[in-house]
Amino acid sequence: MTYPIIATGPGVTRQVLSDHPDLMVVAFRFDAGGEGALHQHPHVQATYVQSGRFAFTIAGQDREVGPGDSFIIPGGAVHGCRCLEAGVLIDSFTPRRDDFLRKAAPC
Repeated sequence: MTYPIIATGPGVTRQVLSDHPDLMVVAFRFDAGGEGALHQHPHVQATYVQSGRFAFTIAGQDREVGPGDSFIIPGGAVHGCRCLEAGVLIDSFTPRRDDFLRKAAPC
């Protein structure tokens, strides 16, 4: 199945790559300066930086990440990012983010 590319904010898109009730894989594409606003959700999130550079805040801790980096964001942790150099993040969520399967749903 091919999922649509959804604009989630200025310079940011989201595309579900695959999903199962227990797991979802999503590509987020960022233009330089694009932001993933601070938010939280109950899902555990694993993030892999495919390309680009990003400044992340996770549970009040700041870090800069680049290609090949990966990390886990615990469920409930407040997190967000700012894109420093255009790139792609591959996120996996467990369980699946059902809100991402509804076209009009916010990030």
